[in-house]
Formats: sequence, structure tokens, C-alpha cells
Amino acid sequence: MKDILFEGEGLTKEQKVEFLMDMAHRLIFHHVFWFKEVEHQFGFERALEVLTEVLNQARMVHSRRIEKELGIPFKQGLPEHLLEMDEEGLLRIMETIAKMWIANDGMWFLSVEKLRDMNDAKRCNDSCWCWFSPFEAYSIKRVLGLSEYGGLSALKKALKFRVYAFLNIQEIREPDENVLEFYMKECRVQVARKRKGLPDYPCKSAGLVEYARFAQYIDPRIQTECIGCPPDEHPEEWFCAWRFTLKD
Repeated sequence: MKDILFEGEGLTKEQKVEFLMDMAHRLIFHHVFWFKEVEHQFGFERALEVLTEVLNQARMVHSRRIEKELGIPFKQGLPEHLLEMDEEGLLRIMETIAKMWIANDGMWFLSVEKLRDMNDAKRCNDSCWCWFSPFEAYSIKRVLGLSEYGGLSALKKALKFRVYAFLNIQEIREPDENVLEFYMKECRVQVARKRKGLPDYPCKSAGLVEYARFAQYIDPRIQTECIGCPPDEHPEEWFCAWRFTLKD
């Protein structure tokens, strides 16, 4: 057996496990910081190109390491256990990840609000969406193999694969061939506030960035218009609504 350089001297087994989890967290952050620096030096689009190359390499390299050390079998870079799982089980895991994602989002917001105030928390939130929304569009396009200029049909499909789709009830309407309307009929965050007797969270400033950036990354010809979003008045049947128009 190859000698292990790090012995974790003075750490209990529980502390070593905690340290291991922290190392995994550092791996994720290092990955993100690399992306942000490449984006800073060469632009967002070029950073995504580099990211695609890194992901293609990392999936195969890391899967071999995990298989060797943990005995978890992989097939073409994907865990065999997940490949053999029934579809309902996979969907449940996806839903769990979506819940973890929105919980993290809430924890960041509340922590900034506690440190500063609501205005600063909203400012950070809106800026975060400015980056996460096109990144999510990129991720969905990559996984689904959507074309560069897929139009409203590509947007319609992509909207069904956002993280929100696992948490909220959505509806898509198509009044004509060049227009698509998206209605958030049940929003997990707003429903929770309503249950507590709180007013709607005023999310329009974030939505204006989020939906426009998402749609434009799917197809730059798509223009976005807000039909209504809190603090706007809205009917009981939806919390926010957006209109996407395909322009020549």
C-alpha cells in the first residue's frame, strides 16, 4: 500500500471525517474560483467553453478515483447504482437536491440580512441571479443538447428543467408562434410566506434579471417582458408571469 503523506495527527476519527467533508467543500470552491478568474480574464462565454472542457475531463478522472477508493462502480463516468435505480428514485433525489439548493439560497439571504440589512441581501440576491441564471441555461443546453438558436421551443423545454421546476407549479402558454408566456402558479417561497401571514416577497428586481438572462442564453433573439411580479398586484392563480417574444 502506498504511503499516505497526511496522517491527521491529533485528530479524532470524527474530526477526520469533518475534515474530509471540508476538503470536498474546498474542491468545489476552487472549481468556482477558477471559473470566475477565467471569466474575469476572458469573458463569460469563453469561461463556459473552458468549463465544458474541464467537465468532460473531470467526470472520467474523478469517477476512476472514486471507484478505486470507495468501491463505487462507474460506467462511462456515471455511478452504476444510479443507472440501475428506478426513475422514481432518481426523481426523488433530484427533488432533494432542489430542496437543498433553495435552502442554501435562503440561508445566504438571511445571513446577509442579519449581517447587514434587507436591502443589501436583495442586492446580493439580484446580482447572484445575474450569474446563476445564464449558467443554469448553459448547463441545461449542454445536458439536453439544445441548439444555439433553438427559439421558443428550446426555451419551453429548458424552462421545464430548471431547479425551480422540482419545487414550484408552473404553466406555459403559447398565444402565437412568436410568443411564449410563463406563469409561476405556485411558488415555494411565496406560499411559505403566505402561510405565515406575511406579504409577498418583492422579487421583481431579481426576476427581471433572472428570466431575461436565462432566455437570452437559450437564444439571444428572445426578448423578455414582465407581465407581473411582486410587489406588483397579481391574481390568485399565479405569483409571477413573464412573456418571451422571438425577434428576428
